[in-house]
Amino acid sequence: MTVKIENPIFDKLGLKYPIVEGGMTWAGTGALAAAVSEAGGLGFIGTGYWHGDDVRKEIKRAKALTDKPFGVNVMLLSRHIREVFDVIIEEGVKVVATGAGDPSPFLDELHAAGIVVMPVVPSASMARMMERKGVDAVIAEGMESGGHIGRMTTMALIPQVVDAVNIPVIAAGGIGDGRGVAAAFMLGASGVQMGTRFLTAAESEIHENFKKKVLKAKDIDTIVTGEITGNRARVLKNKMAKEFVKNEVNEIQKPAPDYETLEKLESGTLKAAVKEGDKDHGAFMAGQISGLINDEKPVKEILADIWEQATDLMGIPNTTK
Repeated sequence: MTVKIENPIFDKLGLKYPIVEGGMTWAGTGALAAAVSEAGGLGFIGTGYWHGDDVRKEIKRAKALTDKPFGVNVMLLSRHIREVFDVIIEEGVKVVATGAGDPSPFLDELHAAGIVVMPVVPSASMARMMERKGVDAVIAEGMESGGHIGRMTTMALIPQVVDAVNIPVIAAGGIGDGRGVAAAFMLGASGVQMGTRFLTAAESEIHENFKKKVLKAKDIDTIVTGEITGNRARVLKNKMAKEFVKNEVNEIQKPAPDYETLEKLESGTLKAAVKEGDKDHGAFMAGQISGLINDEKPVKEILADIWEQATDLMGIPNTTK
């Protein structure tokens, strides 16, 4: 059985590979996004709770390194969302991926600026809702992924989302090599997103402690925090994560923190991992696929090797050689 891969969005953007870099806050820098796009994928800058000026800085870094399209991942819970979208439009970014919210209030202005909008969805019902509101594609993300997650696995989620909508579906969660890419396309996806796999890329600017933690990880070395409070996130196990889970029962009895408190907590622990390499107190967001990653090499080689394996398994020509 062979697979025919069709994605008009990727064709329009001129991608060499139907592979998207997940928008990882702090880890998804302008340099990494540019490396992915320059190599033929679609790079993304992860913005989290950043202010507009921070986003502009990374966009300009990416522009200095590539003239190919790249995207910006926007977390809609951010208090700075208005200024972030203003910067994205002003800088002529081609693609926006969104998470933690509904992008429809911003769709008209983003589309007017020629921007492709692809929200991350955790379910088929959410995918249908996003299609009705006019998004261009959806990123269906399984709970195997790093960072904030839903409750469905990639294997179960992707075919149901594919059957539910008529727009391109990009599969994410637990994909780190050509076997995962091939499986995603066999399930009906029109593209794949990988985040954790790029953490150990030569162009990745995360702290060396973070890279080593991913490289040493085994298949059972991630843990999900926020199970009780509802803010589920997958991270590599360390002192902070284990204590968080242990104390979570007590935390649920406390008043819910406001957005500013959440911003400080999440931005602080994630930055501690990515920028400072704090082994004990950092939030090392990474997916279950971490146990599969055992090398550090340039993005160009990562994409070429993965696509060669995937096309071989799918029985389709590798036209990128």
